[in-house]
Amino acid sequence: MKTFGHWLASPWRRSVLAALAGALPVFAFPAPSLWWFAYVALVPWIVLVRSAPTGKRAAYDGWCGGFGYMLAVHHWLLPSLNVFIFVLAALLGALWAPWGWLVRRFLAGVPGPGRGTAALLVLPSGWLMVELVRSWQGLGGPWGVIGSSQWQVEPALRLASVGGVWLLSFLVVAVNIALAVLLSVRESRVPAVAGLVATAAATSAAWVWSPRPDTDGRVRVAVVQPGIINGPDQRFDREEQLTRQLAGRDLDLIVWGESSVGFDLADRPDLAKRIAALARETKADILVNVDARRSDRPGIYKSSILVGPDGPTGDRYDKMRLVPFGEYIPARRLLGWATSVGKAAGEDRRRGTEQVIMNVGPGLRVGPMVCFESAFPDMSRHLAEDGAELLIAQSSTSSFQDSWAPEQHASLAALRAAETGRPMVHATLTGVSAVYGASGQRIGSWLGTDKSTSVVYDIPLAHGVTPYVRYGDWPVHGALVILTVWCATEGVRAFRLRRPGPQPHVPRARTVRESPVRPGR
Repeated sequence: MKTFGHWLASPWRRSVLAALAGALPVFAFPAPSLWWFAYVALVPWIVLVRSAPTGKRAAYDGWCGGFGYMLAVHHWLLPSLNVFIFVLAALLGALWAPWGWLVRRFLAGVPGPGRGTAALLVLPSGWLMVELVRSWQGLGGPWGVIGSSQWQVEPALRLASVGGVWLLSFLVVAVNIALAVLLSVRESRVPAVAGLVATAAATSAAWVWSPRPDTDGRVRVAVVQPGIINGPDQRFDREEQLTRQLAGRDLDLIVWGESSVGFDLADRPDLAKRIAALARETKADILVNVDARRSDRPGIYKSSILVGPDGPTGDRYDKMRLVPFGEYIPARRLLGWATSVGKAAGEDRRRGTEQVIMNVGPGLRVGPMVCFESAFPDMSRHLAEDGAELLIAQSSTSSFQDSWAPEQHASLAALRAAETGRPMVHATLTGVSAVYGASGQRIGSWLGTDKSTSVVYDIPLAHGVTPYVRYGDWPVHGALVILTVWCATEGVRAFRLRRPGPQPHVPRARTVRESPVRPGR
């Protein structure tokens, strides 16, 4: 043990070890999908940080671990961003530096029962703040939020309907904290076990108490996935061929993937007429996605457009949250050099201004999203609040076909469905396409990246309001309250330590000639 401690004395070795420990949770996400591993993956990182000799070193361990975490969950971006991915991981990893300091503050040495119990609340809250900040769209969005690793676990999906992916993240980190204390601090095992019991109790209570979606009717939706095809005209031809095969299937809606149409339909009325003809032939509206320069306003937009038997219905949603560097470059004047080292956007796409509910056929209301917008829980929640009965995400991960990205992206729809109590369709150009029921359960099989086909899904609809839709991101607000209370407590404690206490009363000394009744005499 002393030899290992001596080995860790090297800052460089310690930093490398922290980065490797921070990268471990990636195996809990697809494609490995070792969901159970999320509950232990942070333990090595936590144990390392608590052993830091100083708070400054703990902050460095937090930073290096955050670098490893961000690099691991975004490793599939390496071919596109090249060396710039390391710069981004280092910048975003710095968000974990305060968390590292907090870990040492609570777990260093031999934490007593009070400090150990507080750690089970404060440290997950601190982690949640890191996830909240990095989930801002300008910093890359909430990809790789640790709670999203639980997308296929039924009890976790039930918890997601109560507090969203934020509640899952809080509980996963709390379990890791408890296990780290249980394994490394023998004297603090009681609060650690209590934390594990409390987590199990919360999960059980949510399982029993949280309302289940009430099914009400069904819809038949087809997903058209053409696969990798070079050229927008050739891709359209394949989509047209696959869609024509759906005639006579009694469909309510047909969904094409992101960038399924490479031309503005106003500039190419021939394409609009061909899609309308398909709608008449299949007797179903078709939701396409246009990635092109608009004819009625400047700039390139990615837009979900509903086409009926008479042509475009007028329902249109322009993508609001763009992929940093993939669809626009933040602070292009400063970071425009990224185009020279990777496949960053040569021209910024334009943003939409509001979410849209589309009316499909006889009364079906759908809420479209585009690409990684499905990673943002607030977008699907707002669509459910506005009356969407079916959530749809049109996506394309063709640039990352041989990576874990397509499966990771498809898994996010399970969480959005569970959070909102609304079924969700994740339709892609090149896989992985997936459909989930209102509880987050998978409907049918995934369409992998090797498929070029069209598939029909019978999707039960549901009504009702989940606690997450009703109360929003309350776990985040609760974490803010916990951190605020802790900071206030620390402030009061520091003030008391610095304020000089009352001077002790010292009786006046008397000489032998003084009288106790008449001093001085």
